[in-house]
Amino acid sequence: MTLSGLLIFSFTYFVAVATPGPSIAAVIARALAKGMKGIAPFILGFVMGDLTLYAAAAAGFAALAEAYAPLLLAIKWGGAAYLIWLSFKLWTAPVEPSEEAASTPISDSPLSLFLTTYSLTLGNPKPILFFVALLPSILDLNQLTLVDFLMVALVIAVIIAATLLAYAMAASKARSLFASAVARRRINRVTGTVLALAAVVIALR
Repeated sequence: MTLSGLLIFSFTYFVAVATPGPSIAAVIARALAKGMKGIAPFILGFVMGDLTLYAAAAAGFAALAEAYAPLLLAIKWGGAAYLIWLSFKLWTAPVEPSEEAASTPISDSPLSLFLTTYSLTLGNPKPILFFVALLPSILDLNQLTLVDFLMVALVIAVIIAATLLAYAMAASKARSLFASAVARRRINRVTGTVLALAAVVIALR
C-alpha cells in the first residue's frame, strides 16, 4: 500500500465519518442529554463497529453478509429498537435542577453503552456501504499485507474516535448553556426526537 493510497483513504473515511448520519446524531443526543459521562464506551462501540466491518470487508464481506444475513438483520432491528427506547426515556424523563442533575449517577453501564453503539454501527447502512462499496475502490484489499491491514485499522480508530469526540464535546458544551428546567426538558425532547429519526432511517434502509 502506497502513502498516497493511505492518505486518500484517510481523507475519504474522514468525510464519511464527519458527514451527519445516525452515528453523529446518537453521539450529539447522548452528549446533550448526559454530557461527557459515559462517552468513552459509547464512542468505543462505534470504533469497534467500524473495525469489525473493515475486517469483514478485508476478509470478503459479501460472502459473509450472505451467510449471516438473518443475524445482520436482527442486529439492525435491535439497534433501531433500542434507539426508540432511548428516545422514549428522554421524552418521559423527569427534569432535575442543574445541581441535582450534575450529581446524579448515570444509570447506563459501560457495557450497555458499548453494545448499543456497536450494534447501531453493524445495522447502519452508511458504514456498511462505505466498507463494502467504497473501500475496495480506494484500497486493493487483496494486496494488503498484515502491516498494511493494521495501519489502516489504526487510521480508522483514530479518525472515528477523534471526530465523534469533537462532536460530543461541542454538544456537551452547548448543553451547559441551558440550565433551566424548561430548557433541559426541551433538550431531552429534541435529542429524543433525533434518536427516533435515526432509528427510523436505520430501519427503513
